[in-house]
Amino acid sequence: MVEKLDETARATLGTKLPDWQLAGEHLKRSFRFKDFNEAWGFMSRVALLAEAQDHHPEWFNVYNKVDIALTTHDAGGLSARDVRLAKAIDALIG
Repeated sequence: MVEKLDETARATLGTKLPDWQLAGEHLKRSFRFKDFNEAWGFMSRVALLAEAQDHHPEWFNVYNKVDIALTTHDAGGLSARDVRLAKAIDALIG
């Protein structure tokens, strides 16, 4: 079973992932792109990362906007898996 992040680890998320927002038991971030094609390409790259990590995001796309929410359902909240995937997503966009 995956362990939920403790309060100390949660408190450091702002410095580790400054572009992500902590919302209850989710890490959330919105991305905007030039157009739908760029947004879809980004989603495809994230899908490959997520599949490789066996950890899949909750997401929403309209035209050039992609909203991502990460949580670990098996842990009942945030885990190191969410932090790892968020960092990998951030690396995609530089």
